Amino acid sequence: MRIRVRLDGRQLRLWHVDLIERLSFRPDTRVCVDTTFEQPVTPSKVDVLFRIETAIHGLPRRGLSNRLAVSALARFGGDEQAPADVTLDLCGDAPCGSGRVLRAKYDGVAGEASLLAAIFDRRTPVMEVVAAEGAIAAARLGSDHLGIARATFEDMLGRAVSVIVSALDGNASPALPKLPPDRAPARRPAPLSSLDVPKIAIRQALRKVALEIYRSLYHAPRWRIGWRKSGGRDVFDLRAHPETGWKALADDGRRFYADPFPIAHDGKLTLFFEDYEYRKAKGVISAIEFGPDGPIGVPGTVLEQPGHLSYPFVFEREGSVWMIPESSSAGTIDLYRSTQFPAGWVHESTLISGVVASDATLIERDGTWWLFATVREGGGSFSDALYLWSAPDFRGPWTAHRRNPVLIDIASARPAGRFVERDGSLYRPVQDCRNGYGAALGIARVDRLDHEEYRQTVETIILPAPELGGRRLHTLNSAGGFEFIDG
Repeated sequence: MRIRVRLDGRQLRLWHVDLIERLSFRPDTRVCVDTTFEQPVTPSKVDVLFRIETAIHGLPRRGLSNRLAVSALARFGGDEQAPADVTLDLCGDAPCGSGRVLRAKYDGVAGEASLLAAIFDRRTPVMEVVAAEGAIAAARLGSDHLGIARATFEDMLGRAVSVIVSALDGNASPALPKLPPDRAPARRPAPLSSLDVPKIAIRQALRKVALEIYRSLYHAPRWRIGWRKSGGRDVFDLRAHPETGWKALADDGRRFYADPFPIAHDGKLTLFFEDYEYRKAKGVISAIEFGPDGPIGVPGTVLEQPGHLSYPFVFEREGSVWMIPESSSAGTIDLYRSTQFPAGWVHESTLISGVVASDATLIERDGTWWLFATVREGGGSFSDALYLWSAPDFRGPWTAHRRNPVLIDIASARPAGRFVERDGSLYRPVQDCRNGYGAALGIARVDRLDHEEYRQTVETIILPAPELGGRRLHTLNSAGGFEFIDG
């Protein structure tokens, strides 16, 4: 296949090289570059702001947003008149000639200016790769660095590469999961030419100072686990937080608790969770027993590794209790088995290696095991790209889904707890990170799950529980008549 990439020669960035190299690695593919100078230049104010942010926030000097000279693409030159099978138009002005033309658009407009406009207006941009017949790929782009324009821009550019490659491979989904009506009022986009760089830079600098002071005084961020007796009707039934009943799992002030996973085993209810001690600056997995009236005793550490651990997905199978904790810092998805419940965890096997995966979650359907996790591949957010693997047994061997990533959506990709069945339908709690990591929780109905495709519909968005305070919510689980969240 011959692919022509059409770029504006005055707006070349490092992400273009990353994209072209990714395309060049595809089998039987030749890539050439066609540059034009006819498009308006992105306002220089943006690059000035990026330089200021780099200094304020200590960002790496080299990143996907770095400007490049046309000479950086010289090795991808070639006969521009030779017919291309596909023209990838990143400017929006490619003539419709022979071959197929694909255009990358952000909120319906081609070019990076429309992506930057969404970032400065604090909107979640929808990216589409559009052909003559319509959209062939769609994604809600997200970032782990909202409020820092350069870092947000680079997160989204990194994921844009994944969207384009998936579209060319024919693996992308042309539609995004439907979301409930947004509770926030619509914002009016401001033109990039109106950016007040000094004002933005001063605000960011003051915010960074205030945040550092706040963190030093109050050990922020500080998550808390909330628990309540469900009484037969849980959040999945109510599709909202109960107005009363939540209680916080007490900590000693030197740590925070998050990612609650309860399991009923041997006639007891045990809650596993991330235990993050500020002094160690990493998470371990701790557990506490629950009686009829709530927690009994104090939590104890049951699993610690050199790297950070969180999201202890626990389940019972074949007479044993198993755990898949998040270990993204190690680049693996690992399976552990308890030899002396709730402790005595031994490493059973590595299920997936060479991935930066978050919140691995299992479900068995019709004799097939499915593993869900968000993966940070080649940049981008930790929370917007959903990958699936399947296996005949929970121990493997695991096979990657042919359409990975099966979903790119900052509003509903990342897992937030165990699957739940209601009235013949399968639901999964998901993290809605449009307004930042763990900002809200959604309930998504699984519409299709097989080796060919994955589809879901988000039916409800749940905001943080008023009783627990705070501004975040990203885990929902239940067992033994108790329901657990964090915030």
